[in-house]
Amino acid sequence: MAGYGLPNEHHLSFILQESLKSKGYNIEVINGSVSGSTSSGGLNRAEWTLSEPGVNLMILGLGANDMLRGIEPSETKNNLEKIIQISLKMNIDVILAGMIAPNSHGSKYKKKFDKIFSDLSKEYKLELIPFLLDGVAMNAELNLSDGMHPNYKGVMIISKKLEKIILKKGIKNY
Repeated sequence: MAGYGLPNEHHLSFILQESLKSKGYNIEVINGSVSGSTSSGGLNRAEWTLSEPGVNLMILGLGANDMLRGIEPSETKNNLEKIIQISLKMNIDVILAGMIAPNSHGSKYKKKFDKIFSDLSKEYKLELIPFLLDGVAMNAELNLSDGMHPNYKGVMIISKKLEKIILKKGIKNY
C-alpha cells in the first residue's frame, strides 16, 4: 500500500516498521509500492526493487487497481505469478495479500478475480491474507473520504494483521 492521501508517518510501511521496532525487532520495511499501480507496473519494478541488499520478505499486495480498471483477471494473475517467481528465485519469502472484487464488473469477473490469490498461494505454498482490507473496506471510520483508501486507523488495523503473520512465520528469518 503506497499510502495514498496520507502523510509518510501514517504509511503502512512506517507504522509496521515502528511497531516491530517497539517489540525489539530491528527490521527495515521498504515501501516499494506506487499509488495507482497495477500488477503490470509492479512487475516492471520487481527485479530492481527486490535487488536491494538485505530484502528477505515481500508482502505482495497488488491487484486492487487492476480490478478497479477491469483488467482481465488472467492478466493480473500472470503478472502476480511472475513477481512471485522473481521473488522466489532471489530467495525472498512472499506473503500474498489478497483482494476481492465487488460485483460492479459482473459475477463472472468477480469469481475469476477472487480466485487469483488463493490459486497462487496454493500453487506456490505462500502465506495468504485472503482479503487485506478485511474489517477496513466499506467502513467510513477507517477510510479516507474517497471511501477506498484506508486512513490512519485503517492502516493500523492492516499493520497489526501483517505483523501477526510476520511474527507467526518467525521474524528471525527476516
